[in-house]
Amino acid sequence: MICINRCQGRTSGLAIAAVLGTTLLAAAPARANEKLVELAKDPANWVMTGRDYSEQNYSEMTDINKDTVARLRPAWSFSTGVLHGHEGTPLVIGDRMYVHSPYPNTVFALDLNEPGRIVWQNKPKQDPTARTVACCDVVNRGLAYWPGDDEVGPLIFRTQLDGHIAALDAETGETRWVMENADIAVGATLTIAPYVIKDMVLVGSSGAELGVRGYVTAYDVKTGESRWRAYATGPDEDILLAEDFNAPNPHYGQWNLGTETWEGDAWKIGGGTNWGWYAYDPDEELFYYGSGNPAPWNETMRPGDNKWTMAIWGRDADTGLAKFAYQKTPHDEWDYAGVNVMMLSEQPDKEGNMRKLLTHPDRNGIVYTLDRTNGDLISADKMDDTVNWVREVQLDTGLPVRDPEFGTRMDHNARDICPSAMGYHNQGHDSYDPDRKLFMLGINHICMDWEPFMLPYRAGQFFVGATLSMYPGPKGDRQNGLGLGQVKAYDAITGEMKWEAMERFSVWGGTMATAGGLTFYGTLDGFIKARDSDTGELLWKFKLPSGVIGHPMTYRHDGRQYVAINYGVGGWPGVGLVFDLADPTAGLGSVGAFRRLQEFTQMGGGLMVFSLDGENPYSDPNVGEYAVGEDI
Repeated sequence: MICINRCQGRTSGLAIAAVLGTTLLAAAPARANEKLVELAKDPANWVMTGRDYSEQNYSEMTDINKDTVARLRPAWSFSTGVLHGHEGTPLVIGDRMYVHSPYPNTVFALDLNEPGRIVWQNKPKQDPTARTVACCDVVNRGLAYWPGDDEVGPLIFRTQLDGHIAALDAETGETRWVMENADIAVGATLTIAPYVIKDMVLVGSSGAELGVRGYVTAYDVKTGESRWRAYATGPDEDILLAEDFNAPNPHYGQWNLGTETWEGDAWKIGGGTNWGWYAYDPDEELFYYGSGNPAPWNETMRPGDNKWTMAIWGRDADTGLAKFAYQKTPHDEWDYAGVNVMMLSEQPDKEGNMRKLLTHPDRNGIVYTLDRTNGDLISADKMDDTVNWVREVQLDTGLPVRDPEFGTRMDHNARDICPSAMGYHNQGHDSYDPDRKLFMLGINHICMDWEPFMLPYRAGQFFVGATLSMYPGPKGDRQNGLGLGQVKAYDAITGEMKWEAMERFSVWGGTMATAGGLTFYGTLDGFIKARDSDTGELLWKFKLPSGVIGHPMTYRHDGRQYVAINYGVGGWPGVGLVFDLADPTAGLGSVGAFRRLQEFTQMGGGLMVFSLDGENPYSDPNVGEYAVGEDI
């Protein structure tokens, strides 16, 4: 057995090393990478949660467009059998669709020639205690796919709420290996979608609200053996800093700050978990992600900048060594966990120079764009003009200029802070339209009051230290508790919003842009919608069985384009509905913000698929019919 979390050192764990019943095999990283890139180039496939490594969530297909979208009709649907929040998307590779569920984290393989037939399903046995320590529902953000090589066949990777990552045979569903990535005894869980790069699968961590120290780990896809682990806090050797770390931008900070910006050993329980999304540039061989909030939320209990929580990271995929890190919210006072989506693009900057960019809509209400080759800060724009905790972000220093009126110190009555701890952006996976050079943002519009209190750290228990009251932002209807979300089209070069539209509730799941000129997204009150990407005009919508916290995807099968979306209300905005809570400060403040959600939707769990005129494999009534003596 290979030691993973409970052993000394960075590489720990527990392996059910049914490692394909073979000895360790030589890897073919470049080849595996090329296979994924080629599969992603085919718009018929959806091989990762953001469709390809750029995480643009964009499809080049045009069958469904501004002129035809009104003809979208339900084609088929699938129930996962779980009534909790369904985040992320299914994956499609060829004729096979892979669907995931929240806890108990079942994976289903469906045959797209006959999508009503489950080819296989894999339901893990895991410690139910994980449900009691998970923050904000028992969600899961999706799966990862490795295409295989000459020695090992394709694999599906799943994270489990109880802290394990598993490799499944993509053809049969058989469990190939399982590793313990996190220890639920200290409150560490797993909700992130795994991410495959070369012959490794990357996995983050959850649990900052319980004082978990965050890290990202790379595992060998074939064996589950740990390659490297990089922490967000602590000594430089734990954080894995390259020799030229932040050399182009030394003002971001460089050495020994993972300990020196904390008081004593507070970094050991300091948060910085990453449960959001990754992106990868195969040419630069760098991957990108965000580390989350420090712990506890009460800022008085942890003096200092608390590095390297709240940072955008660029790391070498092979070694894990960090080339750069930019801390967006030093000494975060508001739980602005910066794990949000990273979207990669190539655009000319304001001077006309072509740049390789990374754009990140952060929970703190700022949209950041960096040069992804070296970490240079290009722009930092307010997502909405109602953001008030910060006056501006200085591009030369990268530092936010705070408004002390909206700080959360113990001797201050903090009221009407915008955004709230839920952020003006959260876990939603947004999209980039390269034709229009616009980022389609699904965001929140929520503000808060904040009352801090002191508390001791106890392993496995919530370590927050604040009571929150949340309500709609200034552009919403505060009296009636509505107007909690927006959809916006953002130009990262000019900093302008081309259009925006208000929504009744947060657009929690994110968006998908298409070459057909459409922006799709789901809503918490249970609609999937399509807007004109040029104007924001609403062109089509459909009422789903339950609210949406996942993002749309699209694929082609048998010459027909489909649009699919997970439904199943839950996540942080749905905890009041899901767990029947009434105290407005419960659910870390979300219950009060979403007090009216239950009037518009109820729990559900599944996948809805649409096509033009509802055409689907069952349009031929003989498909899927029982034949006497058939042997499936």
